[in-house]
Amino acid sequence: RPGAVTVPVEEEKDRILPVISRLADRSAPIAVDTRKADVAAAAIDAGADVVNDVTGLRSPEMRRVVAEHDVPVVLMHSIDAPVDPNRTVTYDDVVEDVVRDLTERILLAERAGIDREQIVVDPGLGFGKAPEESFEILSRIGEFGGLGCPVLVGHSHKSMFDLVDCGADERLAPTVATTTLAADRDVDVVRVHDVA
Repeated sequence: RPGAVTVPVEEEKDRILPVISRLADRSAPIAVDTRKADVAAAAIDAGADVVNDVTGLRSPEMRRVVAEHDVPVVLMHSIDAPVDPNRTVTYDDVVEDVVRDLTERILLAERAGIDREQIVVDPGLGFGKAPEESFEILSRIGEFGGLGCPVLVGHSHKSMFDLVDCGADERLAPTVATTTLAADRDVDVVRVHDVA
């Protein structure tokens, strides 16, 4: 979230590890959303199956943890994490620029020993992108398939839907519509909040 406060490592562990431990006996895969290597390692040890890193594996320590544990990783494109709402990012072509940045992140991951088959890419809708840019990414989402990794879209209830006059409490319909669009365009994974 824009302007999110960073949670200390031990506090983050205290919040998530008991939940992961309780869920680990279920058959559903568990993804831990963290940008901290120590938290990711502890979460994997507690039963998490996937690491979702909003920094795109910027940290060498996070790359090492993912490689050593040989778990799938969601590699998200972001300029800042957490997002700085006062920073304006200028792209020459948002899709080409994000694909190029993700390509570099994938290569760094591979150099760290992470198999490309373990990498899922997320173009990071709303993370350092104006609503118009996020919609441009969605309209050209097929271009991310050239990265050779599954593509994830996290669009659920995003503020980008303000562009189509949907306030915070009116974002379910555009989320469902965007999920349908993503599925139609062969997106591999959608991250949503409203699961039925």
